This record gives sequence, C-alpha cells and structure tokens, in this order.
Amino acid sequence: MTMVVFTNILNTPPVQSKNSKIAFLFLTPSSLPFEKLWDMFFHGHEGKFSVYVHASKEKPVHVSRYFLNREIHSGEVVWGKISMVDAERRLLAHALKDPDNQHFVLLSESCVPLHNFDYVYNYLMHANMSFVDCFGDPGPHGNGRYSEHMLPEVAKKDFRKGAQWFSMRRQHALIVIADSLYYSKFRDYCKPGLDGKNCIADEHYLPTFFHMIDPGGIANWSVTHVDWSERKWHPKSYRAQDVTDELLKNITSIDLTVHVTSDEKSEEQVQPCLWNGIRRPCYLFARKFYPETLDKLMMLLDF
Repeated sequence: MTMVVFTNILNTPPVQSKNSKIAFLFLTPSSLPFEKLWDMFFHGHEGKFSVYVHASKEKPVHVSRYFLNREIHSGEVVWGKISMVDAERRLLAHALKDPDNQHFVLLSESCVPLHNFDYVYNYLMHANMSFVDCFGDPGPHGNGRYSEHMLPEVAKKDFRKGAQWFSMRRQHALIVIADSLYYSKFRDYCKPGLDGKNCIADEHYLPTFFHMIDPGGIANWSVTHVDWSERKWHPKSYRAQDVTDELLKNITSIDLTVHVTSDEKSEEQVQPCLWNGIRRPCYLFARKFYPETLDKLMMLLDF
C-alpha cells in the first residue's frame, strides 16, 4: 500500500509553478548568527525563496526582515535522537503548504552560502535529482548500527548512511511526509544505546529510505560541505583566522565527493559530482562556521 502511494507521487509530473521558490529550512537551537549574511544573499530575490525556522530551545532574535515571523511550531530536538528527524519532517510539512515551493534545503545555524542567489537557484531548480547524501558503510558506525528488528521492511544490505543536510525536490519532500512505515522502524529501532549500539536516526533514515524507494533520484552527496578530515565525532569548525579567500575557493572548486568507511580499512569511496550528468562543483553551502567568522565572510563573499 505504502509503495503504491510513493510510486504515484514520484510518477506525478511536478506542477509547473510560475513563481517557483526554494524553501530554506533552518534547524537551529536558537538565534541564527549568520542572518546578516543570509540577508545579503536573499536581498533583491524576493518571490524566489521562502524561509522557515525551527528553533528548538528559545525564540530567536532576528536582525533580518526575511526571518521575521518565520518560526514554525517546534518541539525539543536532541542530537542523535529521532526528534532530529521529526524536526526535519515538521519543516518540510510547513513548507509544502506553499505550492510554489519546489525545492527544499535543510540548513543549520552554522551554515553559510558559498555562491550568490542566482547560482544556487539555477543549480537546484534545474537539477533532475535531489541532493541526499547516501553511501554503504560496512563498519561499526554504518551497518554496525543496524538492528534486525527493522526486518522485513529494512534489510541490512539496504541500510545506508549520510549527512542529514539535504536539498530535495517537491516529490521527494512529499514522500518523506507520506512515509510512516519506514519512519516507524527508525523511530523504534535506531536510537542511542539500543542493543548496545549507537544508531543515530538522522544519519540513516533518509539515506536508507531513498536508497530503497528511489535510488536513481538522488545524487548520493549533499550540496552542503563539511570537513571530516580530522576523523573526530564532530567535523572541523572554522574560526575567524581560518576564513580566507583561499579556503572559500578550495571548497567551491571541489568536484569529487568522498565517503570514508568506519571499518579498519577506512576505505575512501570517491565519486565525481554529477549534475544532470555533467561534472560540476559539488557545494552550494558550507558548515560549521563559528559566529565570529561573520564579518570576514560578509567581506569575502560580497553577494
């Protein structure tokens, strides 16, 4: 039954909206330190974007008119728990109410845009896929987190991993909201401490779901760059002294996506970033930037 619904949604041609917009979905604990930068990015492109803010701890204080009164009703979000996925679904559900929203980008409070608005708009609106990160990791932080309780709906061979920061087309946003079958498996059996495993739902639910439902419809990488080269629990965070023209040029010129397995082999899975079959730079956004980098970023990016 569920598959019939998914297939119908995926096979329905997208409604061509005259005013197609990108929905920018901000998932944040409280205020957004880069609002001024986003304000500069959005300025002059009114009618081509909408903003939604899910603030889980306290009501943000805004410095940009584009963010005023854009909060949605939100619940508490705990890192590593299903509440993170709930927040993503809540943001999508609110943004789907506007029929002009055709693409949906999930961002954190530490994310910044790397290109001007027109570049981002054209990259996403004309892409024939969604940018959902997804790879097979045979190691302890990948398939080692799988629970047999997910059978028969989710088999171990289909279990996937990826960063949560997605950018997806409207049909994909709709099937995420329509799903209760796979979601309930991750809600019940992918959580820290279950069966002695540390399964983190937001790293596995969407990659596994799309790998099973529409593997050809996703790019298998995220358009949000993050640097995991330090091989720690958290990615590299940029301080003011790290932010240079060279850093930004390096990130925006990357056209390969690299996934590293968590087993003893630490195998690198390298793929070119293909946009509608053409090799292009992978990244439109980047994280994690400390608030202290704002002035430098505004000077260097200058949209």
